[in-house]
Amino acid sequence: MPNVRHERVRELLKREIGEAIRREFHVNDVGIITVNDVDVGGDLRTAIVFISILGNADQQKRGLQVLNEQRIRIQGLVGKAVVLKFTPTLKFVIDDSIVRGNKVLQIIEELEKEAAAKPGESKP
Repeated sequence: MPNVRHERVRELLKREIGEAIRREFHVNDVGIITVNDVDVGGDLRTAIVFISILGNADQQKRGLQVLNEQRIRIQGLVGKAVVLKFTPTLKFVIDDSIVRGNKVLQIIEELEKEAAAKPGESKP
C-alpha cells in the first residue's frame, strides 16, 4: 500500500501537469489533452503520465509528439509549482482505458437491445 506522502505527490503532480498542459498548448493544434493518472516511482524521480487526447487522428498524433518534444519545459513548469528535492522525469503514455470502456459499454448496450427485441424468450 502506497504511503500518504506518495499519494499526495502523485495527485499534486497530476494536477500541476494538467494545468501546465492546459496553459501551454492550444486545443486547435493538439486536441484536448487530459491527464488521467500519474504513476510515480518509489524514489519520486520518475513519473509516467497517462494521458488521453480528444480530437482527430492528426491531433492525437501531434499531441503526443508535442508533449514528448516539450517534456523538459513541462518538467520545469511542474518543478516551479511543486517543491520537491528532485523534479520527476516525465514520460507520457497514451491511456486507452476510456476508449476500451466505451467499447464495453457499447457492446453491453447492443446485447440489451437484442434481448429486448426477443420478448418471447424467458430469462433465467
